[in-house]
Amino acid sequence: MEQKQPQKKSIVEFSRGAVMERIDVEAKRILDNIQDMNTRATAKRTLTVKIEFIPAEDRQSVVTKAVASSKLEPLGHITSQMYMIPDGNGEAVWMEATPQIPGQHGFDGSEQEAPAILRLVA
Repeated sequence: MEQKQPQKKSIVEFSRGAVMERIDVEAKRILDNIQDMNTRATAKRTLTVKIEFIPAEDRQSVVTKAVASSKLEPLGHITSQMYMIPDGNGEAVWMEATPQIPGQHGFDGSEQEAPAILRLVA
């Protein structure tokens, strides 16, 4: 009877495919990040696979540790504008600018809320 030769596989197929699975998970995170409208569309994303080889003292066996990670585009910055106004007590307060006058109705029927006042903690 002829003896079967072991099937040669890629190192990323080791651990019963767990390394490939981790790579796929990070790839999905990258693709989701690309589709996120709060990120820059053309920013580069990176998928990194790090495999450590830890040999035994006798050099007969090697433990491998694999980690897949991704570097995503962060969410875009959020801009707000504030104005300094007197509060009636001689103190200055900062108020967030609103797109319309508070109480005014928009074309969609919504009403502009009162602006937020910044709470300063001393």
